[in-house]
Amino acid sequence: MPDLVNLTIDGIPLAVAEGTRILWAALDNDIYIPRLCAIREANPPLAACRLCLVEIEGRQDLVTSCTEAVAEGMVVKTNTPRVNRVRRTAFQLLMSNHPVNCAKCLSRGNCELQNIARYLGLSLRQRRFGTISRSLPVDQSHPLLTYDPNLCVLCGKCVWVCNEHSVGTLNFAFRGIETVVSTFADVPLAESSCNSCGECVATCPVGAFMPKLTKTVSK
Repeated sequence: MPDLVNLTIDGIPLAVAEGTRILWAALDNDIYIPRLCAIREANPPLAACRLCLVEIEGRQDLVTSCTEAVAEGMVVKTNTPRVNRVRRTAFQLLMSNHPVNCAKCLSRGNCELQNIARYLGLSLRQRRFGTISRSLPVDQSHPLLTYDPNLCVLCGKCVWVCNEHSVGTLNFAFRGIETVVSTFADVPLAESSCNSCGECVATCPVGAFMPKLTKTVSK
């Protein structure tokens, strides 16, 4: 059995297994921390979204809670004005490149972006920064799922799970603002090595990968 580490998160004393990262110590004890890219099994953590920042007493800089392991006597604050100011900026920058059409989105009501916006007291339609619209083609070639790269937030979860638990169909392509999640040689999903495991759908936090709705035909 692993040794336990004593720490405090938002004034709540906790004892968690040594090596546990702050994010999971918090979430396992019903302390919410915004995140998009976090996968418990990922080592090293993806640390792509920068939304899980926290303050640690005695540290000058904020740290990503998904990468920082707990330590004996650590005092963590997840919901301070400084933390939320940086989170809001990160979230608004992310939303500047994300179309907002919740009424027609299949993931409405089950979208982590909506959860984060509510927590931060922000609108999904940010006005602080300009918006970037890429109008990328939606891949509907696969018989079981649809991939809309315009909804993708580049969290990397689908890439990780596809490579760790499936056949490695997905990866990042291009650089900078042109970065997308794609198949090898950018072929449609139906023509790729995809084995229809559905892990990408299960792990996507924003509905970029979604199952196709099947229509029942009445006789």
